[in-house]
Amino acid sequence: MAHPLRFQGLAVAAILAMGTAIAFAQPSDPPAKPAESEQTSDLEKAMDTENRQAAMSAELFYEILVGEMAAQEGALTDAQALMMEAARNSDNEKLYRRATELAVQSRSGEQALRNARAWLNAYPESRDANRAVLRLMVTMNRIADSASYLRREVELTPAERRGSTFLAITQLYGNASDKPLAADVVEQALESSLKDPQTGPMAWAAIGHMRLVAGQKPAALQALQNGEKLNPDSSAVALLGMELLESGSAEVEPLVQRYIDKNPSPQLRMAFARVLIGQNRLADAKAQIKAITGESPEFPEAWAVLANLQLQDKEYDEAEQSIAQFAALQPRLPDGVARKAGQAQLYLLQADLAEKRKRYDEADAYLQRIPDAPNLLSVQARRADMLARQGKIREARAIIRAVPAEGPNQQRLKQIAEIQLLRDANLPQEAYALQARLQTQFPDDIELAYDTALMAERAGKTNEMERLLRSIIERKPDFQHAYNALGYSYADRNIKLEEAQALIQKALDMTPGDPFITDSLAWVHFRRGHLDEAEKLLEQAYETRQDAEIAAHLGEVLWAQNKRDRALKIWREGLQTDDSNATLLETLKRLNVKP
Repeated sequence: MAHPLRFQGLAVAAILAMGTAIAFAQPSDPPAKPAESEQTSDLEKAMDTENRQAAMSAELFYEILVGEMAAQEGALTDAQALMMEAARNSDNEKLYRRATELAVQSRSGEQALRNARAWLNAYPESRDANRAVLRLMVTMNRIADSASYLRREVELTPAERRGSTFLAITQLYGNASDKPLAADVVEQALESSLKDPQTGPMAWAAIGHMRLVAGQKPAALQALQNGEKLNPDSSAVALLGMELLESGSAEVEPLVQRYIDKNPSPQLRMAFARVLIGQNRLADAKAQIKAITGESPEFPEAWAVLANLQLQDKEYDEAEQSIAQFAALQPRLPDGVARKAGQAQLYLLQADLAEKRKRYDEADAYLQRIPDAPNLLSVQARRADMLARQGKIREARAIIRAVPAEGPNQQRLKQIAEIQLLRDANLPQEAYALQARLQTQFPDDIELAYDTALMAERAGKTNEMERLLRSIIERKPDFQHAYNALGYSYADRNIKLEEAQALIQKALDMTPGDPFITDSLAWVHFRRGHLDEAEKLLEQAYETRQDAEIAAHLGEVLWAQNKRDRALKIWREGLQTDDSNATLLETLKRLNVKP
């Protein structure tokens, strides 16, 4: 039985929810006094009206009160029905909204949509009601049916606020299962904004994003060009350019660079630098970061990223100075989560620098200063990795295993951390044994099965690797990584080259322009003796992603064509990117080359 005070609270809530629905109409000015002969009749009419209003108000109050009580008790289906009845009886928008919310809470999408539509029918000018219908339709994946409501949302948005609305639209439709259809619906809904110099660039940027998400890169590029024609200085167009650049469309980089040169904000430069880091263009990224530290020296994130890049380039003295700058700016970070995250990042940088200088105790001391709660596993894994680099594998594994795990997900993360440790320590047999055990616990996890296949290959269990990859392809035919991995394995072992090419080509068809899959396809051509085609593909891949493994393959193809100077240059660049890459080191050793 519910506590009586709880009912009292519900009564208050019910009164507040009714709003003006049960308020009696009070004239703003007193009416003219009627003649005495009419006064009795008017008074009787007024009393009759008041009695009917009071009766309706009492009934309405009861419906709302019982509805809220039902909601509190978890009877959400009954609650939404009572609230919907109250909404219809009172014609009160707040009650329509509440009925829709309760239906959503009851996980009844169809009922929630019916309630929202009833709300919109009662209040056709209500933007909130239209939004409720729109969101429910998209959530229920009724993308085609949402088009008219999306157009209405755009029409109801003032021109000066449409930029944020367009951004919200891309987020709303981002999870649609049929992404090409979602892109079509969005483009149709934004049609009225496309020619306006004020709203057009933002609209085209939203459309371009949707096309890119749908895998329609040419259409995304066209959207970028359309937006640029309307306003070449649009920030929305520049951000779409960065998205395209990140996806491998190198031709848009001049547009992005031109915009940043005109509008050198630290946030935009940082976004551009992160794209460049993602493509392993570390020197270009460092140039952008240094520009930030010169233009906005009080921007903390730039010093942290610069320190990381300097550590990778073994510029330890310069990294120490950048870390000191980052430390000095810590008080400028907002209190709370941002300040704690910044402090944790500072300790990690200090630990990394100390480890690079082989001051292991100092590095460990910095790591132990990082707050435990949100970072415990990652910090302990970092400490374990440092021990493993010193050859202390047993102690390293003990540190990870000692991390408390609450629930199966945290236990799984611990196992993954230990597998990563063993893999990095070049212990493939131990890593595979632990990975295979984890995979048996989650047999339906495709990503986990894929990781297990890769680990099986490293452990020399090629038959098991092939079995797992073919199983993944059968269960999830659109998982392009499985096709690529199997095809590359055949190419690397110089077997089944025709099938290898077909597998990799299928993967590339799913993700056109992917530099790693392009690298795989090039390697097949190299194995088949198609050196010119291999070189062309590898040059494309390397331009998109300056990765050490791609550098290893490109250098070998060039070496085989007697283009020795170019090969040596590429290999040196690869070593600068990652001087511990196994494929690159093996290639140089096998060819007896010292670049």
